[in-house]
Amino acid sequence: MKETPKIKLGISIGDLNGIGCEVALKTFEDARMLDFCTPVIFASNKTISQQKSDLGIDITFNGVRDASQVVEGKINIVNVWKEVPNIEYGKATEEGGKYAIKSLRAAVVALKEEKIDVLVTAPINKNNVQADDFKFPGHTDFLAQELNGESLMFMVDDTLRVGLLTDHIAVKDVAHAITPKLIRHKVATMEKSLKMDFGIRRPKIALLGINPHSGDNGTIGEEDDKIMKPAVQELFNKGTLVYGPYSADSFFGSSTHTHFDAVLAAYHDQGLIPFKTLSFGKGVNYTAGLERIRTSPDHGTAYEIAGKGKADESSFKEAVFMAIKVFKNRSEYIELTQNPLQKQKTKRAS
Repeated sequence: MKETPKIKLGISIGDLNGIGCEVALKTFEDARMLDFCTPVIFASNKTISQQKSDLGIDITFNGVRDASQVVEGKINIVNVWKEVPNIEYGKATEEGGKYAIKSLRAAVVALKEEKIDVLVTAPINKNNVQADDFKFPGHTDFLAQELNGESLMFMVDDTLRVGLLTDHIAVKDVAHAITPKLIRHKVATMEKSLKMDFGIRRPKIALLGINPHSGDNGTIGEEDDKIMKPAVQELFNKGTLVYGPYSADSFFGSSTHTHFDAVLAAYHDQGLIPFKTLSFGKGVNYTAGLERIRTSPDHGTAYEIAGKGKADESSFKEAVFMAIKVFKNRSEYIELTQNPLQKQKTKRAS
């Protein structure tokens, strides 16, 4: 029997002055990782060689011009640039941002062309990546433009899943941004991802309130009563197991989250502070709802330790495993839910 090809796992290298390259290379310094996937790093041979030398990382790699030329069983470097960027560890430079986006754009093109199966993105600095042709607050927003689907920022580990109604917007704009339509879309995206990507047949979702104590019956803001509660009731009446809005301050401390398959937080810090407190180092940022799979570690560029060989690759490794797991779950889901009549016709034709 012919062996199934390993998943081609693309990696965008992130800010060259941060720890992205270090955690990616350390992950695959363990040769056993090649049993799970074929890594495809979008950078250049010279850049990776410099990082290897600076950080004392012992790996060998195979350089290629295009992602279609990767070799299974090896660490592959797609040569996106020929020049040698100036690396200044620990500094947020314009050059560091420029090459982070070069790597990301090349990786996303390969993902869209199915030359790689999944993408793991190393951290970028949201300030130094801004340019005339890149005005996005983060990976999620850029990928939402480039790929089909309704994106959802979804922080996940083995036991906890937290999604966001709003992600990279100012707190003062949160209440205005949350509408019944947005709630319906984000809940639908989360429910579909839980079924398709995580194999949960009847997912239970908790929605966190916007205001302290979910507004205290209108005493501390009316958004929870006027926007959230009706939207939750409408969805529940249509068969979606969504509950809330819950008061966010005690939700995680009381372990209420353990009764649900996922939690949908109203805004960035409301969801990410408890998630990173409970799961830091093993959490993964997953962009759910898109036609292609992208994960990322749950940390940033960590300039303060960049170039010192001190970075912990645990979260990046978890992002690799999560991308592989979601790819397999989604492939199985698609196969199981295909039109059985169409499958029968295909069988007869063969």
